[in-house]
Amino acid sequence: MKLAFIIDPIQTLDPCHDTSVALMEAAHVMGHEVWITQANLLSVVAGKAWAIVQRVELVPIELVEGGWIAANPWYTLGKSICMSLETMDAVFMRTDPPVTVSYLYTTYILDYIDQNKTLVINSPSGIRAANEKMYALQFTKVIPETIVTADKQIIRDFVEAKGTAVLKPLGNKAGEGILILQPGDRNLNSIIELSTLRGGVPVMVQNFIPEAKQGDKRIILLDGKPIGAVNRLSASGEFRNNMAAGGTVAKTEITPKEHEICSEVAETLRQDGLVFVGIDVIGGYLTEVNVTSPTGIREIDRLENIRLAHVVMKWVEQTKNL
Repeated sequence: MKLAFIIDPIQTLDPCHDTSVALMEAAHVMGHEVWITQANLLSVVAGKAWAIVQRVELVPIELVEGGWIAANPWYTLGKSICMSLETMDAVFMRTDPPVTVSYLYTTYILDYIDQNKTLVINSPSGIRAANEKMYALQFTKVIPETIVTADKQIIRDFVEAKGTAVLKPLGNKAGEGILILQPGDRNLNSIIELSTLRGGVPVMVQNFIPEAKQGDKRIILLDGKPIGAVNRLSASGEFRNNMAAGGTVAKTEITPKEHEICSEVAETLRQDGLVFVGIDVIGGYLTEVNVTSPTGIREIDRLENIRLAHVVMKWVEQTKNL
């Protein structure tokens, strides 16, 4: 197969952490052609999506005494050529959020790939529909009590009713801008004003889940089915469990309750073309649905001594052979 990956500049990726590298590496090891490009290198010509791409060959990382070790250099690039993306068997959209205007324009370009010829993972229309905070709101049975608003009084009333709440900007990533709200905080009004740009931008506010201190579980779903999970734990003095905020990871299992959550979201994900997804679960509640460039594979593989990216590539192989 020929596979294209739309990624951030490859030299900025961490082969021991980034799921994009794990996917590319698995494809390369399994004998497939791996091509890379960037969002700003995409075009529409004669009604079709094209990209300036480079063939990449990767040196697989190795697990040594419980840690990943990468070669230096860990990749080799071929020359740049312009190619129709419909010549690919699959295209993986793996540009990191935030979902800016430029990001949205990229999804519009990807609409000009005939998905009867080429798989696009994840579906560009699905990515547009699935704000990673807002998308979870439709699954009312499995989310904590949540509001989305720019109104200061509505937020204050919610915080006073719940005692403690968590504020999340709708467009950020990696735990950026997440704040704890408490009714007795003299800075509460200022926090709300700053986060909503003085009532101009809505934010999400959720009931605080005490079990957050036990971790924030990332569950990887492939075609709606859970294939692995990792528990993320906050650093000392930090309430956010995100790895980007200094959090650590621990081995975990998917509980019966979490399997129910996966089943609850599975059909909607499939309908929206969201094939490779990471959901976040705290204390038995769904808190986010990550669809842009969900990560966690390297951490799960290291803890479980498995290769989840190979599972993903086998699914692509089977899907293309239908």
